[in-house]
Amino acid sequence: MDYLSTINYLYKQLPVFQRVGAPAYKADLSNTAELCNLLDNPQQTFKSIHIAGTNGKGSTSHMLASILQEAGYKVGLYTSPHLIDFRERIKINGKMIGKREVINFTQQYKSEFEKIQLSFFEWTVGLAFNYFSKNKVDIAVIETGLGGRLDSTNIISPIVSVITNISKDHTQFLGDTLEKIAVEKAGIIKSQIPVVIGETQPETKFVFIETAKKKNSPISFADQVVKVSYKSDLIGIYQEKNKKTVIETINKIKENGFSVDEKCIQNGLSRVIKNTGLMGRWQKLQENPLTICDTGHNESGINEVLKQIEQTKYKKLHFVFGAVNDKDIDAVLAMLPKSANYYFCQAKIPRALDVNILYEQSGLFGLKGNKFSSVESALMAAKKVAKKEDLVFIGGSTFVVAEALELYYKKKKEK
Repeated sequence: MDYLSTINYLYKQLPVFQRVGAPAYKADLSNTAELCNLLDNPQQTFKSIHIAGTNGKGSTSHMLASILQEAGYKVGLYTSPHLIDFRERIKINGKMIGKREVINFTQQYKSEFEKIQLSFFEWTVGLAFNYFSKNKVDIAVIETGLGGRLDSTNIISPIVSVITNISKDHTQFLGDTLEKIAVEKAGIIKSQIPVVIGETQPETKFVFIETAKKKNSPISFADQVVKVSYKSDLIGIYQEKNKKTVIETINKIKENGFSVDEKCIQNGLSRVIKNTGLMGRWQKLQENPLTICDTGHNESGINEVLKQIEQTKYKKLHFVFGAVNDKDIDAVLAMLPKSANYYFCQAKIPRALDVNILYEQSGLFGLKGNKFSSVESALMAAKKVAKKEDLVFIGGSTFVVAEALELYYKKKKEK
């Protein structure tokens, strides 16, 4: 098997939540436990930081990894979903796992994994833990996939747990109120292990305090205790919240024997993209017209994106927009500016919301534009119409952003 056939096998044989949604979701850790036992429990051989939350997990994870790299540590980084290459999910010191590693792991454990009937995410977790253990990382930053309590990553025993924030997303699995969702996220809080909460929210604060009390876990709210501010190459204004979460997490890590000085923090935050390869966070793709993409995709994420758009200078907004079919699309559409030109599209995944439905629903909220059969055709149309002083924004779905980035890097490579 070569790399492409290996990835195709995994996509076809294992249910992938990001692609198909609910059928791939497994609210149970038994598969992961069996998987890790099969691999001799690699997650027990390295220290880790566990990160959950509705928004900001990815940025927070990459910032932490960057800082720890600057401090001289060998850092594993596990995140999801990927945008262009599956291997983005698993990195050591910013370098993606090798294709041969993916191929060999799949070939070695294929028959055993088929017996366990793993999901794609469970298989990926096993690959990451095995890779980090084999390469003897000093510490691994592990991001949850969905929720916390029943997430496949929740088999680790971290030195600190982190919950960035809580907003409504994946309500069919996690609950339809902020309190219920917070209970699921609080499931990563471990006995006597410190927990950092990124945002103090009145609807969820007591959930975290009560859970930490039951677990005898020291708890701190980053937005209440961190007063210093740092510059970062991640320029979205929403990153200010994430930076505070990161600083408080670093404080807790230092209590666990890790040495991270002020210079490492400054350098780490200013070199996140360079050190880790993070993409899709208020990322500039072009100057004239200014073309930006961002993976914010739920109510809270879109709200932060709109705040950033408001602070951006432009004459006319051109919005390339797509969504997935299991989100509360009406709540998002109600937030979007009616003055923009919209280019509605759908990503090339089964879970994408049909562009005809999206177009009809958008009309009910006074949003005006045209529908396109692909992300590429929508983006081309937006760029054709946009003037130099305009803003072209690409978002609404991680997968719309992923396709736009793939096109961007393909063209960049061809030049």
